[in-house]
Amino acid sequence: MADLLHFFGELVPYVPITLQVTGFSAAIGLVVALGAGMGMLAQVRLVRWCARAYVEFFRGTSALVQLFWAYFALPLFNVQLSPFTAAGVVLGLNVGAYGAEVVRGAVTALPAGQTEAALTLGLTSWQKWRFVILPQAALAMLPPAGNLLVELLKGTALVSLVAVTELTFRAHELQTATGNTAGVYTALLIIYFLLSYMITLAVRVGERRLGRFRSTARNSDVLVRSQV
Repeated sequence: MADLLHFFGELVPYVPITLQVTGFSAAIGLVVALGAGMGMLAQVRLVRWCARAYVEFFRGTSALVQLFWAYFALPLFNVQLSPFTAAGVVLGLNVGAYGAEVVRGAVTALPAGQTEAALTLGLTSWQKWRFVILPQAALAMLPPAGNLLVELLKGTALVSLVAVTELTFRAHELQTATGNTAGVYTALLIIYFLLSYMITLAVRVGERRLGRFRSTARNSDVLVRSQV
């Protein structure tokens, strides 16, 4: 137990670095997922093809190989990325490909009447997405998006292979220095579990709040219609 507590103390200072990689990747993934998800539903065939090609490429190739290519192969083309940037961009693009399917599925699950109503009201394409489609699809997106965020957190362990000094990198250093494999990696497992569980709890809170917001909005809409 004393060894386990010691390893906790050695690993915890590296949690912020892991969270920084996760947050940076998640921000990129969110933007890319929304863009590619909407792109796959675009009316322009070329846009749909490009979005689908991106999604299939990043889902169909290994994240580890993508990371190695970005860090070791790009310099051959005179593009040098820092380990942190390479890791964040690659993981963000990777999770964004899976997130794009989440966006596409949530949007296509909406009743067709919602889009028709937006067109009837004369909303622009941007207004239709901003005020009609995305707010309603958000609740359906949240649970799978939370799962992707947990997977992204665990996937940050890969960045230790390009010399980003985060949790897994430090754990490997400790294991090499002490030889206590069981103690080091048990502490690492527990830390990853706690971080993942906190993300899960945050997503559940978001689901409840968004659900209450939608219920309130629906009740208000019914009340307004009854008074008209």
